[in-house]
Amino acid sequence: MKKLLVALAMLAAAGSACAQAYPSKPVVMVAGFAAGGPTDTIARILAERMRHPLGQAVLVENTAGAAGSIAIGRVVRAAPDGYTLSIGHWSTHVVNGAIYQLPYDLLKDLEPVALVASNPQVLVARSGVPAKDLKELIAWIKANEGKVTAGTAGAGSGSHVGGIYFANSIGAKLQYIPYRGTGPAMQDLVGGQIDIMFDQAVTALAQVRGGRIKAFAVTAKERLAAAPDIPTVDEAGVPGLHIAIWHALWVPRGTPKEAIARLNAAVVESLADPAVRKRLGDLGQDIPSREQQTPEALGAHHKAEIEKWLARFVAPGGKKTKGK
Repeated sequence: MKKLLVALAMLAAAGSACAQAYPSKPVVMVAGFAAGGPTDTIARILAERMRHPLGQAVLVENTAGAAGSIAIGRVVRAAPDGYTLSIGHWSTHVVNGAIYQLPYDLLKDLEPVALVASNPQVLVARSGVPAKDLKELIAWIKANEGKVTAGTAGAGSGSHVGGIYFANSIGAKLQYIPYRGTGPAMQDLVGGQIDIMFDQAVTALAQVRGGRIKAFAVTAKERLAAAPDIPTVDEAGVPGLHIAIWHALWVPRGTPKEAIARLNAAVVESLADPAVRKRLGDLGQDIPSREQQTPEALGAHHKAEIEKWLARFVAPGGKKTKGK
């Protein structure tokens, strides 16, 4: 009997030690788009730095498809143990819920970890487009009504919503070409296979600086510090077309608070690193204040964004409107 009690005590101690040793294996960060896109880029910058405070590798897994909703489903179904993270943004964790009938609840089935960064979109075009500024681009689009192709990361994605808002604002029609992420779409834009795209600054700026594509405007009220030569939509001729894409991290509902706190601390430390801040800043990213980096702040922001955009995408009869 005494030996049994000793054995049970040792097992209990071992279990307690395991619980305190989180994380004891690599953490997986699931991105809903193909490699090379904005979400993938931000994920890899974070993952590289977060491994230091966590003491474990953070692996980025690209699960592309359905405008990022497949990846979220993968995380929702994962064990709530702190080893599976969802990295997503305004489109994947807000707009998708307003457009699609999802098999999960974006608020109830996920726990917030931290808001990471935000950036506006940049309206870009292939280098061969015969326009020097936004007004000339609009004239060219209208002269080729319905023929101009716009790359997107799928129906309801940020690039798709940006394209729709832009087309509605100028009174024109675009031909939307869906991809498994803006990474592949950008490759085709550079290659001249599509005409225009609304992409996040995080990936668009590198191609613009390299002279491989043209930039016409940023969807913000102020010019980007990382690209002060690109005018705002207000300056360029389409006032009010303001879209900010914010990225954040979530875990499955039921994940232990201790694990969430550890992950949040790793994000906070990473975002305070001057090297990380410079890398994100060079990509046109705005880093939230320390007060905005808490799980509670992300939870409140996420809820407010869903309520705001649900009203814009739900028809008066209560039916969700699908992007066209």
